[in-house]
Amino acid sequence: MKKRMFLLIGLVLLLTLLTGCTEYNQPITSESEGFWNEYIVYPLSQFIIMVAKFAGNNYGLAIILVTIIIRLLILPLMIKQTKSSKAMQAIQPEMQKLKEKYSSKDQKTQQKLQQETMALFQKHNINPLAGCFPILIQMPILIGFYHAINRTREIAEHSFLWFDLGSPDPYYILPFVAGATTFIQQKMMMAGTANQNPQMAMMLWMMPIMIIIFAIKFPAALSLYWVVGNIFMIVQTYFIKGPDLKEQKETSKAGGAKK
Repeated sequence: MKKRMFLLIGLVLLLTLLTGCTEYNQPITSESEGFWNEYIVYPLSQFIIMVAKFAGNNYGLAIILVTIIIRLLILPLMIKQTKSSKAMQAIQPEMQKLKEKYSSKDQKTQQKLQQETMALFQKHNINPLAGCFPILIQMPILIGFYHAINRTREIAEHSFLWFDLGSPDPYYILPFVAGATTFIQQKMMMAGTANQNPQMAMMLWMMPIMIIIFAIKFPAALSLYWVVGNIFMIVQTYFIKGPDLKEQKETSKAGGAKK
């Protein structure tokens, strides 16, 4: 069941990404055709332009403001996803007992395991798919915004602070800040689990490195978007997972003191 669920999510995200990647380098205009362009990328592009006019034709400030607005709009989805993740984590000991009880690989035993697992979900009022739906809704919005920034001509014609928005950061400051904030944000999200999962621990380092490499080559407008989005996520994670992070820190300190 889990494998099928993750496969389905992966396929949906891949299709969403590929839909946008086919015209990634083409400017977005009112004449751009296709569902992706007409209903996601173009409206987001126009929203950036509108906010830029409101901000005195400052497209750098517009990217910051629109990034924050979009993150605030999808914040309820993130909170729902976090709550679902916490609920699933809380019943892990009971799920582990069920797996040990029905450890046999024969079909009848596995069917019984699935039935008992679903009964456990119902007992605790948990929907195992609840944590996935917010991701499916967020991804098209965030990828669409990413495309809107890259494909809006007006953005490439303006500068902000020390860099041109349409060209890579000449001093590589934004790429390294993007990488550092990605690392911090991921470390906070994975707190308490990265050490238990070698793959997650590897991703903790691989993602920031990849972001830095991409950001060095991509227009600075995209790097600015990454930095602002990451900072928002860091603050968001601190307030949503703050008590858990403090508890884990105190537990690790107590464990270290005992040793």
